[in-house]
Parts: sequence; structure tokens; C-alpha cells
Amino acid sequence: MKETNKAIGNYRWTICGLLFFATTVNYLDRQVLSLLAPSLSKEFNWSNSDYANITAVFQFIYAISMLFAGRIIDKLGTKKGYILAIVVWSLGAIMHAYSLPVGTAFSTFMVWIGLGAVPASIAGFMLSRAVLGFGESGNFPAAIKAVAEYFPKKERSFATGIFNSGSNVGAILAPLTVPVIAVNYGWEFAFILVGAIGFLWVIFWILLYEIPSKQNKLSKAEYDYIHDDETVVLENAEEPKVEKVAWFKLLGYKQTWAFVFGKFMTDGIWWFFLFWLPKYLEAQFGMKGTDIVLPLAILYSMTMIGSIGGGWFPVYFIRKGYTPYDGRLRAMFFIALFPLVVLLAQPLGYISFWIPVLLIGVGASAHQAWSANIFTTVSDMFPKKAIGSIIGIGGMAGGLGGVLVSKLGGYLFDYYDGLGHIQTGYTIMFFICAVAYLVAWSVMKLLVPKYSPITDL
Repeated sequence: MKETNKAIGNYRWTICGLLFFATTVNYLDRQVLSLLAPSLSKEFNWSNSDYANITAVFQFIYAISMLFAGRIIDKLGTKKGYILAIVVWSLGAIMHAYSLPVGTAFSTFMVWIGLGAVPASIAGFMLSRAVLGFGESGNFPAAIKAVAEYFPKKERSFATGIFNSGSNVGAILAPLTVPVIAVNYGWEFAFILVGAIGFLWVIFWILLYEIPSKQNKLSKAEYDYIHDDETVVLENAEEPKVEKVAWFKLLGYKQTWAFVFGKFMTDGIWWFFLFWLPKYLEAQFGMKGTDIVLPLAILYSMTMIGSIGGGWFPVYFIRKGYTPYDGRLRAMFFIALFPLVVLLAQPLGYISFWIPVLLIGVGASAHQAWSANIFTTVSDMFPKKAIGSIIGIGGMAGGLGGVLVSKLGGYLFDYYDGLGHIQTGYTIMFFICAVAYLVAWSVMKLLVPKYSPITDL
């Protein structure tokens, strides 16, 4: 096996490494706010609903932008599209540091046009989150497209699992660094420093990435290996001139709706964990500042197992003779069972805060395993020219699901906090987190029970 890999070449894994680091930066940038939320909420007197509105702006803009991000990536090509995305989201991340002056200017403008004042801190952070969400919407369409370009179908879920684990690494690095930076240098510098990392990645992307047909670092043997499970090579050497596929036509396929529903039901769960866990640890266990560093680092370290292991899991079934899609869906059923342990987080939380941290870690790990596979169902069934658009449509659905989850959480936490037992709000939200994956899988299986590739686009 080692000799075969050596003969084929491994440059495709260099590309996977670049996607991994981009995704790491992506999640570093989006998590800074959640880690600083407890202290920022006190400094600016935000309610849970205020914080939910700020996070919901990110999710809403991210969702709408995902619809267009895939089309932009398809039109510009993976190389230029990825550069545009990371430059915009890095600027948006840095913009958070200037949320007060930006928010003051925006509030003044709103008063001037007669629409009423918005608190400067809320307005500024909303605008910053909007820019961040617009830029970050390009990460996954570009990364999934790059995987489809550089990997044969049998390796795509594994490659997706590896680059998607960058979200876990970003989630691990953020609590290890952001609170420390904020304590020593101020919350503004935390946003600036983390946001600037994206510009460093752009340099390596420009130097190392090119589409396979133009990549002089890719051997002919590896190029042939990438395409050895395709009857027709669909790659276009002039990538920016990719044929357009109408959204309306894509919405006519059950395969599209299976992906859309799966994303709608489950993306918001991951974002709930990402955006609300620091506030949960403060509200229920009184943990503040650097107290949350170790629990969150361990929790997100657990998700590495799910991301990489989830990408490998379908291979077990594929080797038994299942098609890539059928093996993936079978693996996703078993993955969907793991989040059920989150139901025990609140009942057992009185023992130690470590109990809910570890149980939520299992649920979050399962999400990453699920995510690695649901993304790859698109490249299993759709031609490359439609992948970016399908990922965009599904990403929009996932973002809208995230808006609903965030708004519901903010409402429940304020309501039950007013009654003196905020724990009930978290119990309800954890129930939703636990059962969402089985509901999503059931509908996906109903819509596309067996491998059904799209051949008429």
C-alpha cells in the first residue's frame, strides 16, 4: 500500500492541508465573540436576547450568502473564490474591535433617517458579524469543490473529515488563546490578532493551489488516480467558465432537498454549542474568564475524533460492497444515535460540570462526523459543476436553522432566567440538540433511499 501511494503521489493531501488550515482560521474568527460574550454582556448590558440577535445576524447573513457563495465560487473558480472569501471574513473579524465607533455612526444614521436609535454596541457588533458571515459563507463551498477536484469519490469523505476537523482545532485553539489575550491586552486586540491570521493563509494558497489540469506539482499518475472512479472527467481546464445550472432546476431534485433538510435540522445544533457554551458554563456553574479554557478545550478536542473518524466510518461499509452514498447513509444512522446522550447533560449536571461538558462533547463530536458525511453526499450524486451551488443552497438552509435555534435559545434563557431557573431553558435546548439528527436522517432516507446519481445536468 505504501509503495502504491508513493508511486501515485500525495499532492492532493497538501491541498487538503490548506483546506484544514483555512477552516481552522474560519472557526477561530467566528468563536472569538462567544468566548468574550460573558464579559461583553456585562460591559454593554446585553440580555440573552440581545446576544441572540447579534449571533442571529451572523447566521442569517451567512445563510443568505451561502446561496450566492456557491455560485460565486463556481464562477470565479476555487482559487480566486477562496481568496475573496477569506479576505472579506478576516476584515470582518478585525472590524469587531471597532464595533463601538462603527455602531455609534450607524445609530446616528438610523436616527437621522427617522428609524430610531439602536444601542451602539449592539449595532456595531451586528454589522461586524454581518461582514464576517458574508465572508465565511465561502469557506465550505470552496473547500468541498476543491475536494471534488483533487480526490476520487472513495476518498472524499475522509478528506472532508480531515479538513472539517479544522473547525475543531479552531474551536480548541480559541478558548486556549482568546481569553488570555483579552485579559492581558484587551478584548479589541483579541479580535484584531485572530482576524489577521487569514491574510497569512492567503499567501500559501496563492503559492500552492491550482486546478489539477494546470497543477505542475501533480503527477500524471495522481491525476489519473483522482479521476479513476469517474466514467467521464468533468473538470474544465478553464474553470471560471463553468456552465451555470439554474437554481430552480436544482430544486427539482429530491437529492437537493435531502441535503437541504439535513443541513437545516443540524447546522444550528453545532452553532448553538459554539455560541452558547461559554454562557451556559457561566449561567449554570458560575464559570468566568479563563475558567472555561480547560473544559472547552477538552470538549472540542473530543470533536476531532468525530470529524476524522466520521469521515473514515463509511469506508467500512463501502468495502463491504455498498455504493459510496449508501455506505455513507448507513454510517450516518449510527452517528445520529450518539447525540442522544446529550439528554443526560442536565439530569446529571448536579454531580459535576464535567458531566455535561463530556456529554455535550460526545454530541458535538457526532455532529462533526455527521457533517463530514452530509457534505460528501453532494459530490456523490451531483456533477462537479453543480456542487458549489448545492452546497450553497444547503448552507443557506443550515444558516436559517441556526437563526431559529439561536433566537429560540435567547428567548427561553431570558424567560426562564426571569422565573429564577434558567436551567429549564437549557434542558429544552439540549433535548432539541439530541433528537435533531435522527429526524434529519429519517427524512433524508425517505427522500433518497438509495444511491441515485444526477445524470441529466
